[in-house]
Amino acid sequence: MSLSGFSVNLSNYHNEISRFKIGIAYTLWNDQIVNVLKNGAVTSLLKLGVPKSHIIEYPTPGAVELPLTSQKLFESENVDAVICLGCVIKGDTPHFEYVCQVATQGILNVSLKFSKPNIMGVLTVLTEDQAHERIGGSHGHKGEEAATTALYQLLQYNHFNQ
Repeated sequence: MSLSGFSVNLSNYHNEISRFKIGIAYTLWNDQIVNVLKNGAVTSLLKLGVPKSHIIEYPTPGAVELPLTSQKLFESENVDAVICLGCVIKGDTPHFEYVCQVATQGILNVSLKFSKPNIMGVLTVLTEDQAHERIGGSHGHKGEEAATTALYQLLQYNHFNQ
């Protein structure tokens, strides 16, 4: 696959990937799902060449807190990218819509503020079964996809800056 002449075959970029420092901001809410997302992201990063010492994991209570946590990772840990992981499951009140909107907009704002990838890896689902389908089920593994997206973006940005 090519994006504007940039090859996104990650195996071709092991030396560059090994220099990246990646933050993972993850929620403690719905931890049985989020831990699987986080483990998938970490496993993918390691497999693709990010050293374990370059992966900084930081918990936060819930999805609303992810933007501030990712901002602090950019500021205090000088990471190249942050992967924001969480799971919001719809309940009987409109709270779901507010949480999803705040988290999504906040994650985007932090990315734009720092001009660095701040990856939205928050599942927004109607049921717990739908969440399980996205952590290794029929809809893939969104934690692995978030890690891959972060590396793609970093490599593409480095390509543009050459």
